[in-house]
Amino acid sequence: MRIVIKALLLAALPLVALAQDSGLKRLETTDSARDWMAVGRLDIDGAGFCTGALVAPDLVLTAAHCLFKRSSGDRIDLSRIEFLAGWRKGQASAYRNARRAVIHPEYSHEAEISAQRVRNDVALIELDRPIRNTTIRPFPTGSHPERNEDVGIVSYAQGRADAPSLQRVCTVMARQQGILVMSCDVDFGSSGAPVFSFSDGAPRIVSVVSAKAEADGGRVALGSGLEASFAMLRAELASRPSNRIMNGSTSAKFIKP
Repeated sequence: MRIVIKALLLAALPLVALAQDSGLKRLETTDSARDWMAVGRLDIDGAGFCTGALVAPDLVLTAAHCLFKRSSGDRIDLSRIEFLAGWRKGQASAYRNARRAVIHPEYSHEAEISAQRVRNDVALIELDRPIRNTTIRPFPTGSHPERNEDVGIVSYAQGRADAPSLQRVCTVMARQQGILVMSCDVDFGSSGAPVFSFSDGAPRIVSVVSAKAEADGGRVALGSGLEASFAMLRAELASRPSNRIMNGSTSAKFIKP
């Protein structure tokens, strides 16, 4: 399988779903969105957004590249990042600002889009206050799904920024160099979206959307793995701040991811 990686920032065309894939379902009603309220939009001063998901009352999992300015590699001022849990039709179930963030220690934003960059494209954002709301339940994480296993994705994107969309079934086409190659439908703004496995009946986050790409002439989504990186990021965030932990004192400006 030959893979040509394109950042979500650069790719424009929607994916062509495989025959067994389900289509996108807009979660714009209370009933349809009930199980997915912990997925939210990450807004930067109203100028752009990514997707993120709660993995603890005060922790949001997303893609590392969402925290950087693409043109210069500068870090984004975290005081301008807001997590909108369950955002739909102009209202969120909870609003929280970012306080700190930690990225994978081997992620390099300055590098060209590559397998290594996608593989390590994971970040945790610590919110200024935990979200204590019984309708917003953080998601557990799980291990990498296998090739040909069904997964699902909930994301915001260009043209559907006012409500999340669920693709209940898409497929892991390959596991290559630590990256999941999936048939999931992603676009601008889907960066950081949680990829779910339903193998044990309940949704568990098993990957984070990093990029879209072309594989054998078709459109695919690329996801970074969580098996080792998630525990490492939580431990690093819990320890004393380091040069890989960002706080609200940075001064970078934001470019829409």
